[in-house]
Amino acid sequence: MNRPYNSHMARISNCLQTILELEPELEKIELGKSLLEEFDVLKDFLLRIDSVILNEDDVERVEIATANFLEELRVPLAKSRPRGHAPRLQ
Repeated sequence: MNRPYNSHMARISNCLQTILELEPELEKIELGKSLLEEFDVLKDFLLRIDSVILNEDDVERVEIATANFLEELRVPLAKSRPRGHAPRLQ
């Protein structure tokens, strides 16, 4: 496979994995319950990502959406954590 394709796949996979890693924490907040319903869709997509044709614009859109999503969750997740616990949010 070519290098840009591998890079795109790695970047998209990283975004999806980052979001999915938040699942246990999202279970603790009220906003998270509705988001968790969508996680099955993300998990399924991650399993089938090899069959998706990606270009740089697609990857950049997903990266921006992931960053925005993480930023939106920063405050609600911070409120649900004990003080001094700082997880990795990009």
